[in-house]
Amino acid sequence: MDSRKLALLCRELADNKKAENITILDVRELSSVTDYFVIASGTSEPHLRAIVDEIADRLREDCGLRPNASDGTLRAAWVVLEYFDVI
Repeated sequence: MDSRKLALLCRELADNKKAENITILDVRELSSVTDYFVIASGTSEPHLRAIVDEIADRLREDCGLRPNASDGTLRAAWVVLEYFDVI
């Protein structure tokens, strides 16, 4: 799957769980680290957990993708999932 399609899929999966302020930033011309950032907000720890689980579980089950790395915690109110060219 190309990075643009993956970013759009991540946006769709976040939207499935009613994430707020979903934004995709195309940073291909600015960064050698990644192509896209998908940024979404949750309203509470359980809401954030639902968003993170939806993205991670569906990408694993439907696409065979696992995050290359992750950082943050639900308690800290932020989580980063890195899928190589999409963060």
